[in-house]
Amino acid sequence: MGLTIEAVLQRARPVLPVLVLDDVALAVDLAAALQAGGVEVLEVTLRTERALDALAAIGKAFPSLLVGAGTLIHPEQFAEARDAGAQFVVSPGLTARLARAADDAGLPYLPAVSTPSEVLLALEYGYRSLKLFPANGNASIKLLNTLKGPFTGIRFCPTGGITAENLLNFLRLPNVTCVGGTWIAPSNLIRARAWDQITQMALEARALAASLEHRT
Repeated sequence: MGLTIEAVLQRARPVLPVLVLDDVALAVDLAAALQAGGVEVLEVTLRTERALDALAAIGKAFPSLLVGAGTLIHPEQFAEARDAGAQFVVSPGLTARLARAADDAGLPYLPAVSTPSEVLLALEYGYRSLKLFPANGNASIKLLNTLKGPFTGIRFCPTGGITAENLLNFLRLPNVTCVGGTWIAPSNLIRARAWDQITQMALEARALAASLEHRT
């Protein structure tokens, strides 16, 4: 059996860094900083023209990392991501065409949902690990608690609105495997080449999560 999205998310726990890269020259140094902070899985979003080039550069330099492509909103992007070396793919929603494209590309796929009806649609396509997007603080925590009842066995990766301040509120939920976020490697720190700060933020997130595990 090949790599599954469940294995990807479990390895990513506690945090899947979501990276916005428009300068390929910074990609490898950024990945090195994150790896030094204990990160094993990262997502390069396809929000910039050079995103796939950055993804390919990271994958080549760090074969031990799991590198995925995010913000896939067009079916053709799935094959493009696969050909660039993506090992998993993430989208901000789910449609029939995207589900078919994910199957055709043969990559582990994390589609996003934000309502119970969208969870039902994802279940119809066979997905049991889902991205919750956007994750809007306390409202999303209440939603995840509500979803526990009717959707037993479904696990989530909340993304979009996660910060160091609310990280533990999400991670302590039993139906949350990990969270995704840009705060560990924000664009301003990437542009400033503040690699030590990015490493420290990754280490702090892992330490917070470890403290939670030790209390349970």
